[in-house]
Amino acid sequence: MKTDSLSMLCDFYELTMGNGYLQSGMDKQITYFDVFFRRIPDDGGFAIAAGLEQVVDYIQSLHFNDEDISFLRGKGLFSEEFLSYLRAFRFTGDIYAVPEGTPVFPGEPILTVRAPAIEAQIIETFILLTLNHQSLIATKANRIVRAAQGRPVAEFGSRRAQGADGAVLGARASYIAGCSGTACTLTDERFGVPASGTMAHSWVQMFEDEYTAFHTYCEIYPEHATLLVDTYNTLKSGIPNAIRAFNDVLRPRGITNCAIRIDSGDITYLSKKARQMLDAAGWTDCKIVASNSLDENIIRDILMQGACIDSFGVGERLITSKSEPVFGGVYKLAAIEDVQGHIIPKIKISENTTKITNPHFKKVMRIYSKDSGQALADLLCVHDEEIDVDRPLEIFDPDYIWKRKTFTDYTVRELLVPVFRAGKLVYQLPDIETIRSYCLDQIDHLWDEVKRFENPHRYYVDLSQKLWDIKQSLLKEQSK
Repeated sequence: MKTDSLSMLCDFYELTMGNGYLQSGMDKQITYFDVFFRRIPDDGGFAIAAGLEQVVDYIQSLHFNDEDISFLRGKGLFSEEFLSYLRAFRFTGDIYAVPEGTPVFPGEPILTVRAPAIEAQIIETFILLTLNHQSLIATKANRIVRAAQGRPVAEFGSRRAQGADGAVLGARASYIAGCSGTACTLTDERFGVPASGTMAHSWVQMFEDEYTAFHTYCEIYPEHATLLVDTYNTLKSGIPNAIRAFNDVLRPRGITNCAIRIDSGDITYLSKKARQMLDAAGWTDCKIVASNSLDENIIRDILMQGACIDSFGVGERLITSKSEPVFGGVYKLAAIEDVQGHIIPKIKISENTTKITNPHFKKVMRIYSKDSGQALADLLCVHDEEIDVDRPLEIFDPDYIWKRKTFTDYTVRELLVPVFRAGKLVYQLPDIETIRSYCLDQIDHLWDEVKRFENPHRYYVDLSQKLWDIKQSLLKEQSK
């Protein structure tokens, strides 16, 4: 979604710190910040990175206007020097990120900012809210898509989303992760995500009877007739009236492409009965669509029970990621540069060990089996490290150091790619179909064990020996 400048969409302390950096002579201090997350939603095996396109739009439109400056001046906290700095503000740093649609794992950078301190701080809030939101919805959507076992899943959640952006960008993220389309017209207009829809219960109620409502709809949309059959009684009136309308309007025209939608009741039972009734009436090609507060667990259960469903419409539990509504991505300082350009690693320490950060300017290397092409592990390296694929590579589980794997026949791919250099966009943003295809292809490169819903296999993310040594040295130094 193209935006006007959202520079003021930042936590207020970003501005107070920025003013402080300037007053302290630290405004030109080059910093490195990593975006990463600590836990996969729904205890899944992987997450999906999404939202980079909106980060690019934001960076390119970033500026403070006269109204913004006047508002900040009225706070009585900021120096005129800082307000003048903001008036001329433009992002001049570097950004590296994993491409949208990439499967990602806890602890590894999905985006890195190298920029002067004030710039890096001001963009923090928007970057986090954008990546957190779309990565959350993409991750949830893919779980639902996988539960449907190849059946199309349409995103139906706009009216339950948290605001307009939640609806539009959530639908975008769900399409990237494998949904077949959306009910949100604006997402289709802006991003090309296929929008579709049929009727609400109100359409049926507006007519003198159910049959007339169905007959009229078939007359207007004979090639796209999907009839909502549960307004009054699914089995006693809804399906019989749908069959009658199909017989009277579609059959004489030789049209067999049609569907019914069930939006309430026992979906498994009703779909089985519906299939029997449709087949007995000769409508064997008629599809059955299910909706009504579905998620991956309900879909998996009803399919295990033999539900006769051809496609799904999923709304509130997808667009809000109801079961796990927070992605938890964070933005942490990893390094600074001295005046000679030397990188000085920084670490955050906590009594909660999961909150101890990985220092330095890093790159993420994904290890693939040369034989199968499957992703085996990720390795976090210092930015200037190279991996010799002709030598065995040993990977440890960071939480269980005695667990190790040694890889011999493997290839590597660097995940973080340059997006901005010196404030200039150097990355060609792919279209939505390219992102979607890339996402589904990359998920295919994960082992099935990683894709399990329950107790998925833990995908290894390790530190290189060089990065491990640097981290241990900083930990020892801070413990003195």
